[in-house]
Amino acid sequence: MLDYNLPRYLPSAEELPDSDETPVDNELQELIPGLLKAILLILWTERMDWLFGIDMGIYYHPDKPPIVPDGFLSLGVERFYDEELRPSYVLWDENVVPIFVLEVVSQNYRKEYTTKLDEYAALGVLYYVIYSSRRRRKPHLEVHKLVNGKYELQEGNPVWLPEIGLGIGCERGNYCGVTREWMYWYDEQGQRYLTPAEQIKQEAQRAQQEAQRAQQEAQRAQQEAQRAQQEAQRAQQEAQRAQQEAQRAEVAEQKVQQLTEKLRALGIDPDNLG
Repeated sequence: MLDYNLPRYLPSAEELPDSDETPVDNELQELIPGLLKAILLILWTERMDWLFGIDMGIYYHPDKPPIVPDGFLSLGVERFYDEELRPSYVLWDENVVPIFVLEVVSQNYRKEYTTKLDEYAALGVLYYVIYSSRRRRKPHLEVHKLVNGKYELQEGNPVWLPEIGLGIGCERGNYCGVTREWMYWYDEQGQRYLTPAEQIKQEAQRAQQEAQRAQQEAQRAQQEAQRAQQEAQRAQQEAQRAQQEAQRAEVAEQKVQQLTEKLRALGIDPDNLG
């Protein structure tokens, strides 16, 4: 909840302007927060208690212009409350201050390191993140955490954000066909979460591997069937040979019996020969 006095009668989001009509002056101001949101849409697909706004006005007072960060994250709010979606983010309607705000610095410096620090601190935004790829001697990414009403710069890349359950950092990668440094979400062990395109590629590779394994299993099954057929043929041949041996033995026994009868007819006892 906001800790300052507001007028008694307050306009709704539909009654307030949904844009400050100021165009972004750098494509990265759309692409970087767009990538972070795209990852969340897959990572938190089952969750309906969060909102990631991009270039969306945050109204904190009906008589003052909104603050419009490049991106912000709120937790504990309705993901969607109707099919028209939110035209803006009105604090006295939401009753939740964004927990994370992102500013991407462009050529037209907009006081990201000065005035906006104070503005977001006054609102009570827990994490204020500034990204500038143009910096040479200082880190491109700064993560500021609100501690006792003042922002403290956090060390590391990525930086773990326990209240969100994610880490934020930057590294080189490819997004929208552009290879450069991008911002990503990370797990607690510092492993980067995949982009949607990377996840699709990974799933395609998995499916291909599964298809190859299935093909190998089919080939093994076919080989086993061929071996079983060969064993059956060998068994049949053995049975035929055994039958032939039995027939030969029967013929030999008949010949012995015939010879025995002939000897007895001649008065010779075949049992006393020798």
